[in-house]
Amino acid sequence: MKKTLVLMLLLFGLHSFAQDALPNVNLMTLDGDNTTLIQAAESDSPVVISLWATWCVPCLKELDAISDVYDDWKDETNVQLIAISVDDSRTVKRVKPLINGKGWDYTILLDTNNDVKRALGAATVPLTLVVKNGKIVYRHSGYSPGAENELYEKIKEYAK
Repeated sequence: MKKTLVLMLLLFGLHSFAQDALPNVNLMTLDGDNTTLIQAAESDSPVVISLWATWCVPCLKELDAISDVYDDWKDETNVQLIAISVDDSRTVKRVKPLINGKGWDYTILLDTNNDVKRALGAATVPLTLVVKNGKIVYRHSGYSPGAENELYEKIKEYAK
């Protein structure tokens, strides 16, 4: 009986830490305007949210790889990508020049206080989410070449 009770408490505890609703956290645009994560991700189509930083090489590789196929993804699924920089006040000044140099066609938001990162329980970046109707339906941490293909399969699954 004790083992069953402990197991049930453990499972309930793990479920309560699972993130499924998108947190309503304040963010800033590159132009200095305020928005919230929920406002930015409001869409009937799937939304990809990528937490990244200018100093994170895997983050840059992932966003570059997605950039190569992003126009096709948008045409087929109407997906939107929101790239949220978690650069702090010391490194945030590098975001705009990097974006301009890369030519990424993403919505770029700034999380200089790491509020989104904390709210999502993200230990590291990159963290990639697929959101549908305000709910997190897919979550992936880290990047390896080809991971964008798995991401696209999830996007297509929720674009239906």
